[in-house]
Amino acid sequence: MSKAPLSVYLKLVCVALFWGGTFIAGRIVSTEIPHMIAAAGRFLVACVFLLLLAWRVEGGLPKLTRQQKHATFGLGATGIFLYNICFLAALERMPAGRSALFVSLSPIVTALAMAILFRERLGFLKWLGIAIAFVGAAVVITRGDLLSVAHDISSAMGAGELFMLGAVASWTAYTILGKHALKGLSAIAATTYASLWGLLLLCMGAVNQLPLLDTAKLTWQVLSAIAFLGVFGTVIGFVWYYEGVKAIGPARTAVFNNLVPVFGVSLSALLLNEAILISMVLGGLLVIAGVSLTNRTPPE
Repeated sequence: MSKAPLSVYLKLVCVALFWGGTFIAGRIVSTEIPHMIAAAGRFLVACVFLLLLAWRVEGGLPKLTRQQKHATFGLGATGIFLYNICFLAALERMPAGRSALFVSLSPIVTALAMAILFRERLGFLKWLGIAIAFVGAAVVITRGDLLSVAHDISSAMGAGELFMLGAVASWTAYTILGKHALKGLSAIAATTYASLWGLLLLCMGAVNQLPLLDTAKLTWQVLSAIAFLGVFGTVIGFVWYYEGVKAIGPARTAVFNNLVPVFGVSLSALLLNEAILISMVLGGLLVIAGVSLTNRTPPE
């Protein structure tokens, strides 16, 4: 079995960087405008660029079979509609750092789901890598105070935490569905169709929130955040993530989600002038080590 090219892994690292930035952009948007409208704006921008990309690269979108229609609708309903509702609702109710910590649960939930539903075997080294990456992400988010995380999570499970767990569950379903939806479809086509389905669902909800929209809050910061979410957090991020799922599988691709909180905290330090602590450096190294261990190919 041939190894995946290095470019696949580099793209997945970049995806984590973009998605780390979505916590900052999402925080800006979620506190200013209604969630459905914000998410619909994100995917309106995304769909425009995805359609242009599909036309330029592949000459347009292919016709879908009935099975592909069901699969891409499932992607749109889970990874776009449900995930974004939960994501923005969580960011409105809890700090971005705690929200980012929950992202680290994605590879564990995905691996468990793949093992239970599809009998996918994950060896000791892969499980060890997932554990190391999770600990590294926790070190970054908690600034080295791991015991406080266990106490904090066990003592308070409010609406924000529940919404973030919903986001993790939605993303797990999206990741697993992505492997099946990619059969016969390119990453661009699958992402575009999923985004169009998701946009349709979001627009249905956004219409009801129009009376709640204060146009005075549509500042350049909010509009820039929506554009970032649409272009980098969706178009480039989703396409490259799909390529990873197709090349190395959903469980191994999902491990790169552990890098998202690392980049999220680092970008917050750069943009908000927060100090970069030793725990951030050590946690980042642990995450990288965990990702490398999980993606290690055993000798033939």
